[in-house]
Parts: sequence; C-alpha cells; structure tokens
Amino acid sequence: MTRIPPLTCFKAYDIRGRLGDELNEEIAHRIGRAFAQVLGAKRVVLGRDVRPTSEALAGAVARGLMEAGVEVLDLGLSGTEETYFAVTHLEADGGICVTASHNPMDYNGMKMVQRGSAPIGNADGMAAIKALAESGAFAAGIAGGKVTDASGTRAAYVARLMEFVDVGALKPMKVLVNAGHGAAGPTFDALADALTQAGAPIEFVRVYHAPDGSFPAGIPNPLLDENQPLTADPVRANGADMGVAWDGDFDRCFFFDHEGGFVPGEYVVSLLAEAFLVKEPGQKIVHDPRVIWATQEIVADLGGQAIQSKCGHSFIKQVMRDTGAVYGGEMSAHHYFRDFMACDSGMIPMLLMIELVCRKGQSLKELLAERRAAYPSSGEVNFRVADQKAVIAAIEGEYGPKAQARDETDGLSLSFGEWRFNLRASNTEPLLRLNIEARGKPGLVAEKLAELTALIEG
Repeated sequence: MTRIPPLTCFKAYDIRGRLGDELNEEIAHRIGRAFAQVLGAKRVVLGRDVRPTSEALAGAVARGLMEAGVEVLDLGLSGTEETYFAVTHLEADGGICVTASHNPMDYNGMKMVQRGSAPIGNADGMAAIKALAESGAFAAGIAGGKVTDASGTRAAYVARLMEFVDVGALKPMKVLVNAGHGAAGPTFDALADALTQAGAPIEFVRVYHAPDGSFPAGIPNPLLDENQPLTADPVRANGADMGVAWDGDFDRCFFFDHEGGFVPGEYVVSLLAEAFLVKEPGQKIVHDPRVIWATQEIVADLGGQAIQSKCGHSFIKQVMRDTGAVYGGEMSAHHYFRDFMACDSGMIPMLLMIELVCRKGQSLKELLAERRAAYPSSGEVNFRVADQKAVIAAIEGEYGPKAQARDETDGLSLSFGEWRFNLRASNTEPLLRLNIEARGKPGLVAEKLAELTALIEG
C-alpha cells in the first residue's frame, strides 16, 4: 500500500475521528492490518456499536485482520466492556470495539486492547500501529484468516456480572433504565433475564431501549444537563426507586434518585467504594484527584486504603493492576473492577448500587444526602483558554503560597483546610477543568468558584 497523510484519528489510548477525512473504511482496513502485525495477533475480538457506519467500519477492520491471517472473533452489536471481557475469556491476542460512544453523529472511532484486556498506549503499541497504518508497509499477507461468530460469549459475560451481586440481599425495587437507543439494550436484557432467573425481586422499566443508530432521542450522553430529563422525567412518572442511564457503548453509567435528581460522579465513586468495603473490609480503592474527600472519608471509616491516580483509564487500570485494588472510580462515570480484568463496566455499577440501597435500607437520595452535605462540590467547570500552562502558573502564583497542602498527581491540587481545588488541562480538548470542594460549606464553594473563575477568565 502507498503512504497516506498522518492519521489524526489516533489519540493517546483510542481512536476518534470525523467520518470521511479522519476515519473511513480504507483507514479502518489499514488499522486492522497494522493492529495484527504490531501485536503479532492470531485471534482478535471485534465488536461494534449501533451507529450506521459502525458495521461497515468493523467489516473493513475485519478484512485487514484477516489479510494478516487472523481469526476474527465477531461479537456483532455489543458494548466496549463485552470486547474487554471476551479478549480475556477467549484468550485472544487483542480486541477492537468500533464505537464513537457519545461523540457527535459525524464521528466514529475504536477502542483497542491487547492480550489480557490491557490498554494499548504509545509505549506499548499505539504509536507503532499508527505509523504502520500510515506507511502501508505491511508484511506479506498470510492465508487462513477467517471470521468466527463469537456472539455466544455474552452468556459467559453475564455470568461474570452476576458474580458481583448477592441476589439474596436484594429487596423489591423498581429501577428505570435508559439505554439511549445505544448498544446497551440487548445486553441489559440478557442481564435482566439472569437476575429474574436467580430470583431477584427487581422490576425494571425500560425507556429509549431499542438500538437505533439515528438516536431519535439525541446522542446518549447523560452527563449533559440537557439530556438528564430523558431519565429524570420517566423516573418520576413511573414511581421508580432509582434511574440508570448509559452512554452509547455503555462503558459509563449514570444514576438518578427516586425524585429524578442526578447523582454527581464523585459521590457515585464514594458509594461504590462503600459497596465493596461493607463486604470486603480493608480493600484498596483507587480514585482520581479531582474531588476526593467524600471517597477518602468513607474508605477510611470502613478500614480501606484509598489510592490516588491520574485521570484516564490507562492510568487507573495500571494502578489497579499494580496494587490489586478491588475498585477504581472516576467522577466522569468510568468505574473499574479488579475482578473484571481491571477494566471499566457500565453494568456492574448498576448491580452494586441496587444491592447497596437494599442493604442499607435507605433510598439513594438518603444515602447521598449526608455526604453531599459534608462535602459540597462545584462539579467540573470547563474553561476554554488560549494558554493553559500560563493560566495554571498564574493560579499557582496566587494560591500556592497560601496552601496547606499541594499535589501534582494530575494538574494542580491545592488544599486550604476547609476547601480545596484541582485545576488540570484536558487530555482530549483545549480546556482547563476546575473542581472545587469544601467541608460542609456550600457557600464557600460558590465563593471560591466565583473567585477562581474571575482569575481564569481574566
């Protein structure tokens, strides 16, 4: 093959690009071929989301893989976490899920892992895959490539999910689930059937459930304020005890209380930490550095060990593998589990949250109220600035001398006893991301948010 211009769809740990010029079937074919050659792969799992272009892009990836002699283990329509699971379960050499998750309609992408469901970064293959795809300098084709239907793997995946929940601890509940017309629907149905067969007294109400790549209710991204009524309203209308919504490839899930209130991600991390520690005291819990006090408190109270990591799936997965932590969470709604290959899942958090609510005998709103009052936070506030480093330096110059503690695990974290903030540059966009939290003083959060906003924008 001839050389092509540099591929802009390659990011640090995955592939995302605008359809047509940044990502198309030719590029997907090259990526498949390069993936096989760089990893020396013989068997590769392939999944895809519901977007209209995903089937054709996955077909192009499969052709590239087969030209390198690879057996393609085809999951068909599935979630990213099903690819992660199948790579380890089938002892494959790697996996690719064609998905754009919550990106705009004119985008698509891929999430890729190597053997053992470990992430692929530039140091261990991503840069080499990109370079080879661009150059087209592929080795001679290898005969024997084929596609094998691996959709039956879902049964084993569901069985693994069921290991995370004690069905005997569950009490009657009504849970509303919103698949956003993404890939979650069929997978959730398989899980719900398993729960019913195990005797779980949970009634599920489904909305926006059927996979539909035109996304008639909008692209599924429940983190956006404007999308939250799509779950909140039917929670209230159906008298549900809890709401759960997923993004397009369902590796993130989002929670709503019985009044339709959205549960911010930092408190979800603390609740899921509790879900593990009440059953397994003393375990290690990994968290990101943005909003930390609620998680650190519950981990300490339950005899666990809190470990801080940089934001981003590759960093957290590595810390979990290095430390044996049972759970890791990011406030962005990515949740990672030791007994799920240290990978993220959007289905496991739902099971854990349902069980925790049942065990505690309190509503999700009640569970949340105490820690929200104890540790109010601003939520993540984004700023588009011309020079990120200069702004961070200016903020450090203003606040650094007054800080009681500082941390640079990811960006700049400064603590002042009653309040703290984390300011970091986005890994994926030209943005600065600010998070503020305080000890029992929401007014202090508002005051410091206004103060920092004026400095950043000025």
